[in-house]
Amino acid sequence: MANGDESEQVRELQARLRQLKLMSVAPTGFYGSKTTAAVKSFQSKHGLNGTGSVDEATWKKIQSDSKKPTADELRPATVNEVAAPDPRCMQGRVMCISKESRTLAWMIDGKVVSTMDVRFGSENTPTREGVFDVGWKAKEWTSTIYHTPMPYAMFFSGGQAVHFSADFAARGYNGASHGCVNVRDKGKLSALFDQVQVGDKVVVYW
Repeated sequence: MANGDESEQVRELQARLRQLKLMSVAPTGFYGSKTTAAVKSFQSKHGLNGTGSVDEATWKKIQSDSKKPTADELRPATVNEVAAPDPRCMQGRVMCISKESRTLAWMIDGKVVSTMDVRFGSENTPTREGVFDVGWKAKEWTSTIYHTPMPYAMFFSGGQAVHFSADFAARGYNGASHGCVNVRDKGKLSALFDQVQVGDKVVVYW
């Protein structure tokens, strides 16, 4: 396993690293910078080759030092810890959205004002990454393609928007969006909707 991989085995690795207090974010199944850093830390503690990638020796040692993760450990419902902001989020008014930690941080001039858990599109309907602007907002909206409600929608890339998802609130990470950034906390999103203005920046990154 190495940086860029995405699999259920990576999810198990992350849950085990979390047991060992080497990762604080919830498992995502994607091997990114936080997983690489946690693996390197484990390797240096145990005299293994500090590559940040998981070879057979590293995986065996991690398995022996931790227990098989439970379903809750693999897919916790708890609030995710926010990732370090992307450098592009540090100026102005920005919805800073991390795919690795699955969080949205509303930032003004480099300071985090509020944070919330988010969910993204599937492999077939991925959420686009990059720098965008909020094009328009709609407090009540129904998807013209999928005919699903999208309350507190803030559109940033074609039909992709940040919006409340009743499905995310009910099922958590067992589902996915059609490309939008889903939020499960309606109260937090309602407050954010009132603050965000058309033209504010949106950054979506790994």
